[in-house]
Amino acid sequence: MDKTLKKFNKESVPYIKVDALNGMNHVVLLDAREKEEYEVSHLKNAIWVGAKTFDLDSVVPKIEDKNTEIIVYCSIGVRSENIGEKLMDAGYPNVKNLYGGIFEWKNEGHAVYNPEGNETEKVHAFNKHWGKLLKKGEKVYGAADGGP
Repeated sequence: MDKTLKKFNKESVPYIKVDALNGMNHVVLLDAREKEEYEVSHLKNAIWVGAKTFDLDSVVPKIEDKNTEIIVYCSIGVRSENIGEKLMDAGYPNVKNLYGGIFEWKNEGHAVYNPEGNETEKVHAFNKHWGKLLKKGEKVYGAADGGP
């Protein structure tokens, strides 16, 4: 994970490690993956914002207090860095990028949830290449139902 993140990220958004996030209250979690990935599973109470379709104007009304602690995540932390930069540029000073994303969250044994709010072992692994970084849980590729 370290090598991959160093290769693809600029570290322009401060990281927060999984163990530091676990148990934190009063944070807003933003999921910067594609909708299909979010619908397989996500962190509890995470708000889907997407990456390609990210729209700052749709996020601002959900986070009126600019001093709110915001944690952005994706599969491993690359797409979430881009969204974090946009939020910081928009005046949100307390934005952090979840180091290792949902993959690291699950690898460390934490729960993820399906759209119905039920705990699940399924995690969208993005593709076979990136999926190698997901060590725990049930990898899903393709559509949210697990199909191609």
